[in-house]
Amino acid sequence: MTDSTAPPPLRWRATLAAQDWKSFTAAWLGYAMDGFDFVLITLVLTEIGKDFHLSTVRAATLVSAAFVSRWFGGLAIGALGDRFGRRPAMLLSIGLYAVGSVLCGFAWDYWSLFAFRMVVGLGMAGEYSASTTYIIESWPRRIRNTASGMLLCGYPMGSVLAAKTYAWVVPHTSWRVLFWIGVVPVVLAIYLRRRLPEAADWEQANQAGRTRVSATARLFGGRAKLWTVPVCLVAAVCLVVVLRGQSVPVTLALVAVVTACFVAMSVRFAQRLWPVVVALMVTVFCAFLYSWPMQSLLPTYLKTDLHYDPAQVSDALLYAGFGYAAGSVLVGYLGDRFGTRAGYVTMLVASLAFVYPVFALGQGHTAALWVLLFLLVGTSSGASGVLPKYVSDHYPIEIRAAALGFSYNVGALGGAAAPVLGARLAEPLSLGTAIGVLALGVTVLVVLLIVFDVPRRVQDFADARHDARGPGDPGDGAAERRPNPDSTSEKV
Repeated sequence: MTDSTAPPPLRWRATLAAQDWKSFTAAWLGYAMDGFDFVLITLVLTEIGKDFHLSTVRAATLVSAAFVSRWFGGLAIGALGDRFGRRPAMLLSIGLYAVGSVLCGFAWDYWSLFAFRMVVGLGMAGEYSASTTYIIESWPRRIRNTASGMLLCGYPMGSVLAAKTYAWVVPHTSWRVLFWIGVVPVVLAIYLRRRLPEAADWEQANQAGRTRVSATARLFGGRAKLWTVPVCLVAAVCLVVVLRGQSVPVTLALVAVVTACFVAMSVRFAQRLWPVVVALMVTVFCAFLYSWPMQSLLPTYLKTDLHYDPAQVSDALLYAGFGYAAGSVLVGYLGDRFGTRAGYVTMLVASLAFVYPVFALGQGHTAALWVLLFLLVGTSSGASGVLPKYVSDHYPIEIRAAALGFSYNVGALGGAAAPVLGARLAEPLSLGTAIGVLALGVTVLVVLLIVFDVPRRVQDFADARHDARGPGDPGDGAAERRPNPDSTSEKV
């Protein structure tokens, strides 16, 4: 396996061994199942609501159930990956996903399905902390952006597969069968992951004794769990209450409590690195906020504003999904060629050119709309292909999986907030205008966060203040501030 830092050749595939492709396939299947599951639950809501006698609003909360547990799954499975290795964490995450998915097919009422969706959320979150970290630490360093982008393209491909499987299966049988079908590729992923070697970077760090510092002990070791468990329960209960819909004052109060819990846990496991963890949560939250209104509200916009029939909507999602996948691969290549931040920002700036044409086109331009959606979703959502690489570059290997899993999945709550915010904006504006305004405004904000590398600057500022106060406790996390060879400190 070549590990040069030179620019990648066009024939980068020649640098990969068969083992690299095997590990990538095992991880990619997990990401594809994440996309498959998300679209699957949105497609079968009508059938579930009918079987369990649920209103549309209450049935929709089942989509958000996974968000209640994802942040904990990313943190806990990531912490296990930091302590015991990336490979066992990958097996645990895909195992949880498989168990949760099978149980969803056997759900007997709303709350049983809600609980099983939380199990699925634990497994999906583990994919981001374990599988992403495994691939980034296994592939040659000079093509790790490409690895990240290709890995993320599994999500839209899983989404497309779910839409097609739904059309083939549900009209002839039950929605429960879809959950059981989703386990088939998971079995293949488990088989492949059992035979993988440990990630090279983690193995070297383990042999050097660097993995003895882990988030697991800080969160759950000794008396620490007496503090961690209640804080986790408070955050989870508040999230459940918020997602079920409350008045604005109650929602804001509960969001403040949840935010305080997340910051407190960041301080607990990341110690002196907690400022960069929180700053990356905000960055990822904004990244979800610009891309998810398009993903979640686009079908509604096409049906209500443009009056497209279900077949045309399905075609639109198909082109958008292929754009997302192609964009993820492209941004990975750009990241390796010009730098992670440069590739990310270039794609986001390019996406701004397509926002207005997509929502100003109107009816009667179907072919043009398909092309524009391919370009818009490819450059905007596709840009997130290097987001896991960008986030992981800020963390040392000792807490990388836990910090990546926690900050990414807390930020993913932006995906739960995005449809609500889009719907609120659509009340005074039209739905298309609301999606466009969110896409333009939040994309510009994310560009500024990435261009100025705000998370790193926040950590540098906190370190300077700490150093100005004099030397601290040797066990306060200072040992984790060693340089990261994958650092994103390149110029944009």
